[in-house]
Amino acid sequence: MTFAQLVDSLVSLVDSAVVPLLYAFAFIFFLVGMVRFFFMGGEEARKKGKEFMLWGIIGFVVLFSVWGIVRLLLSVFPSA
Repeated sequence: MTFAQLVDSLVSLVDSAVVPLLYAFAFIFFLVGMVRFFFMGGEEARKKGKEFMLWGIIGFVVLFSVWGIVRLLLSVFPSA
C-alpha cells in the first residue's frame, strides 16, 4: 500500500464515519438545548438551554466551514 492510498483511505473513513458523527453530536447538543430552554422550569435551565443551543450552532458552523474548505482544496488539488 502506498502513502497516497493510505491517505485516500483515511480521508474516506473520516468523510464517511467521523464527520456524520460530529454533525450528529452538534444536532443533539442543539436539541438538548431546545428541550432545556422550552420545557424545563427555572431561569437557570433556560440559561443552560441557550448555551447548549449556541454551542450546537457553533458546532454546525465550524463543521460546515471546515467541510467547505476541504472540498475547495480537493477541487483545487485533484488527486492523481
